[in-house]
Amino acid sequence: MTVLTRAAVLERIGAEPPYATSRPICVREVRLANPGPTEILVRIEAAGLCHSDLSVVNADRPRPTPMALGHEAAGIVEALGDEVTGMQIGQRVVMTFLPRCGDCAQCRTDGRLPCGPGTAANTAGTLLSGARRLADADGPIHHHLGVSGFAERAVVDARSVVPVDADIPPHIAALLGCATLTGGGAVLNVGKPDPGDTTAIVGLGGVGMAALLVAIAQDKGPVIGIDANPAKFDVALRAGAAECLTPAEAVARELRAEVVVECAGHPRAFETAFAVTAPGGRTVTVGLPRQDARSEIAPLLLTAEARTVIGSYLGSAIPANDIPVYARMWREHRLPLELLVSSTIELEQISEAMDELSRGAALRQIIRFD
Repeated sequence: MTVLTRAAVLERIGAEPPYATSRPICVREVRLANPGPTEILVRIEAAGLCHSDLSVVNADRPRPTPMALGHEAAGIVEALGDEVTGMQIGQRVVMTFLPRCGDCAQCRTDGRLPCGPGTAANTAGTLLSGARRLADADGPIHHHLGVSGFAERAVVDARSVVPVDADIPPHIAALLGCATLTGGGAVLNVGKPDPGDTTAIVGLGGVGMAALLVAIAQDKGPVIGIDANPAKFDVALRAGAAECLTPAEAVARELRAEVVVECAGHPRAFETAFAVTAPGGRTVTVGLPRQDARSEIAPLLLTAEARTVIGSYLGSAIPANDIPVYARMWREHRLPLELLVSSTIELEQISEAMDELSRGAALRQIIRFD
C-alpha cells in the first residue's frame, strides 16, 4: 500500500545556479510505501535548509538521483513498523541524518565514529534496511541521508529519529537534529572548553551559529565569532559573543583561542581555525569541504605547541542522549535557537531558498508544512 505525498526531488546534480532558473529540483507528488518492520511514517511539520542539502545540489557531495532532499526535520509519528518500540503514534520526533545501528564497531566508539551501515546506506540513498520507500512511475527515488524531509510525509528508520516533548515547537525541534547536534556537539563532545578558556567559532552559518550559541550557554569563557561576511555579526553579538572578526582581522591580531571550531567546510577556513588556535589548544573541524579540497598548515606546530586537530561528524553525538540535553537548554532559555531562523518558506520556494543559501545570506530557512 502506498500514499501520495509532495516532495522536493532533485532530478540532477551540478546544475548551474541560480537554481530558480535552472530548476534541478522539482516539487511533485511521489509514492510513499508503508514503513517496514523497523521504520515509521512521519508527517513532516518543519524542515531546515542546510549546506549539506546544497552540497548535493551543486555536486560537492555527489549522490544518486532522483533523490528526495532534506535531512533536518521534525514531525509527528503517524504509523509504526511491527518491530518499533519506545515510540507512540502522535508523538513529535526529531530526525537525524545518520542512523546508528548500535551493533557495528563504529557504534561502539560512543559517537566518535559514524555508524558503518548508516554511512553506507546514506551513500547509497537508502534507509538503514537498504530499502527505498519512495517511487514514481519511472522507478525508485533515493532517500537523502535516511530522511528526505523536504516532503509532506516521510518513512524513516526508527533509529533515525529521537522523540521530543510536545512543548518543543516544530521549527526548534527540526534545528535540534542537524545544526544544533553538529555544532553544539563539536563544542560539548569534542572541544570541551575548560573554565576560563576562549572558544572561537570559524564560519557562522547555521551549524557555526549553533556552535556559538551552545558555547555561550556553557559560560566557560569568552566566545568569539569569525566569518568573512560581517553581516553575520549582528546575530552573534546579540547572542552574547564577546566579539566578532573577519578571518583577516583574527589572523592579523594574532588571536589565540584554546578551543576553535571550524564550521565553514572550506580549506581556507580550516587554515584560519588552525592559525588562531592557542598552544596546547584544540582545533575541531566539522565543516564538509569538497573531496578534492586541500589545506596547508605548519605541522611543526602540532609537535612544538602540543596542538590537537580533531574531526567531528554529527557533533560526535549519540543523538538519543544529546538531543534531550539541547531541548532542556532551550526550555531553560539558555539556548535561543530562534536566532538561527532567517525566514520561513513554503516547499514550492525551495529553489529560491537554495540560491539564498548559496549566496551565504541565510542561517536557517525553515520550511513549514502546517
